[in-house]
Amino acid sequence: MPGNTLISSYLAGLHRHLPADLADEVAGGLAEAYEDHLAHGYGETAAARAAVSETGDLAQVVGEFTRLAPGRRAARALLATGPLMGACWGAALIAARAWAWPLPGTARAVFGVALLIAVAVLAIAATSQHSYQRTRLTTLAGPALAILDATMITAALLAAPALTWLLAIAITASLTRITLTLTALPRITTA
Repeated sequence: MPGNTLISSYLAGLHRHLPADLADEVAGGLAEAYEDHLAHGYGETAAARAAVSETGDLAQVVGEFTRLAPGRRAARALLATGPLMGACWGAALIAARAWAWPLPGTARAVFGVALLIAVAVLAIAATSQHSYQRTRLTTLAGPALAILDATMITAALLAAPALTWLLAIAITASLTRITLTLTALPRITTA
């Protein structure tokens, strides 16, 4: 393969758009196909074209890896559970009359803004179709959601006049999401 510009260009594109281990995996298959075509009497250029054709269009290969990226799947799962989490906490906070809790308005505003930013970042990661790197934004938004969940739990335990069954459900849901998020992070960072 040395010296073949088509193969070199394809490999450069793989390494530019995918993590090294995934790019190397595709490169291995490309190299095998190229060598196989050479062994069957193809010239270098014809063998390179055939190997690239068999491997697939670069944009399609990158798109498929992006579609299956662990970060994209985790972002989608976090976004899908968002309304349920919101409903749990909403019901619990209304029942506990959270507007009367001794929490500064600034803290409430900062929490809301942080939540909106985390959701926006997750939406970018979840909808990425051609950028594997964008799917890794989940490594920022996931921990942010875990911190926000922990903040809600702490605020509820410290400020609520009593631990109601609705607060217990919301706290359990948040603890579950924290655990699942932190469990998923290593897969996202290594893929």
